[in-house]
Amino acid sequence: MSAGQERPRGRQGSGDEGRRSGGPGVGGRRTGGRPQTARQVSARRVAFDVLRAVQVDDAYANLLLPTRIRRAGLSARDAGFATELTYGTIRMIGRYDAVVALASGRRADLVEADVLDVMRLGVHQLLAMRTPTHAAVSATVELAREVGVARATGFVNAVMRKVAAKTPEEWDALVTAGLGGEALLATRWSHPVWVVSAFRDALAAERSRDELVALLAADNEAPRVQLAALPGVATAEDVEQATARATGDGDASGDGPPVGPVADDTTGDHAVGDAAAAATAGGDTAPATAPVAPDLPVSPVGIRGVAGDPARVPGVAAGRLRVQDEGSQLAALALSRSSEVRPGERWLDLCAGPGGKAALLAAEAAQAGATLVANELVPARVGLVREALRDFRDTVTVVEGDGRRFGQDGSGVRFDRILLDAPCTGLGALRRRPEARWRKQPEDVAELAVLQEELLEAAVRVLAPGGTLAYVTCSPHLAETRGQVDALMRRHGHELEQLDTASVVRSVAARDPRVADGRTVQLWPHRIGTDAMFIALVRRTA
Repeated sequence: MSAGQERPRGRQGSGDEGRRSGGPGVGGRRTGGRPQTARQVSARRVAFDVLRAVQVDDAYANLLLPTRIRRAGLSARDAGFATELTYGTIRMIGRYDAVVALASGRRADLVEADVLDVMRLGVHQLLAMRTPTHAAVSATVELAREVGVARATGFVNAVMRKVAAKTPEEWDALVTAGLGGEALLATRWSHPVWVVSAFRDALAAERSRDELVALLAADNEAPRVQLAALPGVATAEDVEQATARATGDGDASGDGPPVGPVADDTTGDHAVGDAAAAATAGGDTAPATAPVAPDLPVSPVGIRGVAGDPARVPGVAAGRLRVQDEGSQLAALALSRSSEVRPGERWLDLCAGPGGKAALLAAEAAQAGATLVANELVPARVGLVREALRDFRDTVTVVEGDGRRFGQDGSGVRFDRILLDAPCTGLGALRRRPEARWRKQPEDVAELAVLQEELLEAAVRVLAPGGTLAYVTCSPHLAETRGQVDALMRRHGHELEQLDTASVVRSVAARDPRVADGRTVQLWPHRIGTDAMFIALVRRTA
């Protein structure tokens, strides 16, 4: 479970407050977007509308875009174009604002919000897509007219022509001129400086600091769709049909990109393009090509790279296959398969919404004769959990409430396995949630850390003797990961022991998960193509 939406603030590396334009991660004001007419809505207009909604209304692109694509009736080709244009632009807002500033001669935060978003979309077409120059420029000018800022068409045309006059490499040199260290990386790879710093620290903790550029580049690539075949539920035919779509052997004609709603621990983007990642001379000087993660699934129940809309895969439509990142799969399986399950065990998913990991745990529990309590605080997400677990009513009990209440009612109920998928900054899922990098702020970490500690305390209170707790976050930030586990052991070292989580994950994985040795595990997108999930297993000894 990730943290709730936050009001976006500030531009990467700038510290500016109250931007008028609605720049990176900033709400901004609506300044002229006209209502859409009944005529065919273009792919570019869909991308623009989603981009504005992400900034003005705190919308999530991976939830809103599929709805807008369906409403517009876009063809598979146009849906793919709109998807890449939307996600790609949001990821690269920080970099594109630097390009616009140089090309226009004015700071991006001084450009009217609708005009700036139109130009951001144009820059992405010119510098990162295969759109012909004349088409990108003319369509961007026409989009300005369509959204109600016709008065700015001359300005938009002039800026787009200046952008088109230089190669991506030339723009890279211009926007990074005079920068060094984390500021250079933040601009080149379009991440806030504080996020770059957090990633560097997390990699340094594994003595892998030289992988920073590859990680930043991986964040800017659309993840491939990954499925989980629920153990004991999915059939061999389900897996075969889904695998055929993943390998290109199936008939995916007319499917288009995924257009269904995507939950917090699922993958909603479709694959586009190749990573631009590693750089020369230690990774800070020039773009080059990133190492690409192998296509083979790393989860033993994973299916990777399904083409088209996954909802059209029969097993997905039937609920036997679930759209879920393989990092989330490994986190759940590390708990359920950390030791042999005894029939009658009681399991708890403390923060179960929206239900992806809970469904995998429920399938595992049903096979082994265990039961699962799935708890969720937010009523709307409770509904999602119930829907995700509808096929496991004999195994699962869904309850609603604050997870911090566990162990305070005097009931004495204990659990043999507990998953705490804690609310976090979500910095490990920036590929799938492109707007998250612009919304989160350093101060969010401290606030979330308090909640994480309180939830850990609740989990310890109801952990049975010999029971196992899996602490999981979709963030590599050390304050949310190793820092929390170290503090937990300082408080409860007399009654808890850390398990060799790396060995457990290796034993569960279908192939080498490329994790560092130790009592905690950090997965990385640039290594194995999953979200950057953190996993730590502890056991009660007394």
